[in-house]
Amino acid sequence: MTRPAASRPRLSRERVLHAAMDLADQAGLDALTMRKLGERLGVEAMSLYKHVAHKDDLLDGLIDAVFAEVALPPGGKGWRHAMRERALSMRAVLRRHRWAIGLMESRSVPGPATLRHHDAVLGALREDGFPVALAAHAYSALDSYIYGFALGERSLPFETGQETAELAEQIFAQLPGDAYPHLAELTRDHVLQPGYDYGEEYEFGLDLILDGLDRALAAT
Repeated sequence: MTRPAASRPRLSRERVLHAAMDLADQAGLDALTMRKLGERLGVEAMSLYKHVAHKDDLLDGLIDAVFAEVALPPGGKGWRHAMRERALSMRAVLRRHRWAIGLMESRSVPGPATLRHHDAVLGALREDGFPVALAAHAYSALDSYIYGFALGERSLPFETGQETAELAEQIFAQLPGDAYPHLAELTRDHVLQPGYDYGEEYEFGLDLILDGLDRALAAT
């Protein structure tokens, strides 16, 4: 049931996008319909079309809002620091908005925050001596890793170290003790160790890529 117009804050594109993001965060992208979004804002769905032209326009705005939350690469500390901080910020944002990972690079009408982000990343590389082609290679390698890790992390059936340990113990309790010795060793000596956090694998892999880019830059 919609509220009387006098009691509602003025509708705007920003309010529509903010409500859409909250809805997607709570219930997933499949739950994001114009009808449900209108109910959340206390208006008829048709009122939303004054601020978003259609569903694709809504998705374009949402992805631009996600990019706006990612910290731009900090300047003055070198390309490696800039890329590392950007990658860590991107992962944190994608963990907040798990629905966004499949859409981050799919939009054909990028908004200003999206373009500003891409330009800043390339600028941080170029300003520190990366040739254009190597900057393109670096960007592709980093984004493939960032998005790939986020997609894999989103699919995991656990979140905390305790949940990881409980799931590992359940799986191996149903298997012969010597059927998969290397998996058993990994689980026993790594996953089940106190303080294990799958997220730490992210920074390890990230540093490997940065090391490789460092060598590629030196070779130029």
